[in-house]
Amino acid sequence: MARTTRKRSTLANRAIAASAALILGGGGLIAVNVYASAGEGSGQSPDGTQAAGQSVSTIDCPDVGNELGEVPQQERGNVDRELATLDTQITTAYQRFADLKQRIESDRQYGQQQILTPLKNERTVILQRIAALIERGNAARPQNLESMAPCTLRADDNDGQDQGNDQGQDGGQDGGDQGDGQDQDQGQDGGQDGGDQGDGNGGQAGNGPEQSDFVDIQSVQPNVSNPRNRSGASRGTFTTSCGVNENGKFNPDNVIVAPGVANGAHHMHDYVGNQANDAFASDDDLANGQTTCANQGDKSTYYWPVLRLQNGQQENDANADGGGKDQNVGEIQTPSQVTLNFVGNPRSKVTAMPRFLRIITGDAKAFVNGDANANASWSCTGFEDRQLKDKYPICPEGSQVVRTFKFQSCWDGQNTDSANHRTHVAFAQANGACPNGFRAIPQLVQRIVYDVPPPVFDGANPSVFAVDSFPEQLHKPVTDHGDFINVFDQRLMNKVVNCINTGRKCR
Repeated sequence: MARTTRKRSTLANRAIAASAALILGGGGLIAVNVYASAGEGSGQSPDGTQAAGQSVSTIDCPDVGNELGEVPQQERGNVDRELATLDTQITTAYQRFADLKQRIESDRQYGQQQILTPLKNERTVILQRIAALIERGNAARPQNLESMAPCTLRADDNDGQDQGNDQGQDGGQDGGDQGDGQDQDQGQDGGQDGGDQGDGNGGQAGNGPEQSDFVDIQSVQPNVSNPRNRSGASRGTFTTSCGVNENGKFNPDNVIVAPGVANGAHHMHDYVGNQANDAFASDDDLANGQTTCANQGDKSTYYWPVLRLQNGQQENDANADGGGKDQNVGEIQTPSQVTLNFVGNPRSKVTAMPRFLRIITGDAKAFVNGDANANASWSCTGFEDRQLKDKYPICPEGSQVVRTFKFQSCWDGQNTDSANHRTHVAFAQANGACPNGFRAIPQLVQRIVYDVPPPVFDGANPSVFAVDSFPEQLHKPVTDHGDFINVFDQRLMNKVVNCINTGRKCR
């Protein structure tokens, strides 16, 4: 997909934007909702809608994929395609909800009749198909799968109330930055939600983020800590250089979660490394694909949701799947830097990753799922001892926005993937050790830097940055995530392991 031509913001522009965004009085920010987004209250009724007259912002459906246990290998592709159909159903229902939002807020039964009941019926059919596929593969038919059919309408938890920042980043799981696990009250809106502002820029309306999704990084306390290296630790680093997606390779697919499904992600991904990655890529396609990595022995694929600047300027996917059709609007931003490091374990040596190992870190649906699997961190250059999980950072002049992903670093020793794409790998425990039954592998630490202006919360000319997301996730920062498929050749993987285990720094 080609891109429109753009220039990165200059420091002068950043200073102007920062002065428009920050208000020193009261220690907070002007509270104005940016782009039509969320409502104000809670108070959900027993039928799954909000109480009449109270604002609702999104559709909340159980994540079936996360709950699946055993899925026979021969049926995983079929099950994944049915799960992708569930996502499409939610996207369609969300669009209908957005069109009817005002009436739904005044009549909760109307929301039940027009949105929730039809969606439940559609989901029930797909859940029955999933159960039948699992049974056809000679596994036990899942019990009570259809109980996950009902969805609810809910308010944006950030809207009109102080929610604070969950600043513990890894929950003591990955053996890297552990955070302090504290909930620090950094809520910025002060209950002053100015209501839906629309786009203010000629029809370029989105559905988030909003004022309360941002926090001044300078108001955040340092919260990063690391487990101490013990005897036997693997202290080396291997760095692979694969560019910043200057090729402009984008698509709204996800070959891990939704193989064979075009627009399976409903948001656009940046790709570096393997250039054959799309929804239909097989392992052979990836093995034979071209790579942007300097070391041609690394044909791995690294991808993540694009970051956009919602400033009223259209990207050329404004009318395309994954772009404007899925509520992802604004100019796609090219990173100023992408760093891909593989690091060791603080307690043990690492073993080689199997070829075609798939790892997803973070949760694209964390806004409605909760943050159990959320794992991306947001910060600013010069302030990376302060990490945010559920807020976007407002960086001072001269500082750039940083996204960091620390991937799971423990492998079950057998599988390159699993039914829910999670349980074949695990995070290290708080002390750096892998859970029982898992072995340490090189940990991918991915750091992406952007030169974007600070958010401007101006009702006439708003400008904010945000990651692409499923429409119902409202572009929340907690939904950020990264995907990786290992396509190192064996010779280079052996070099990676040797460098890390002998404490060297290699490329």
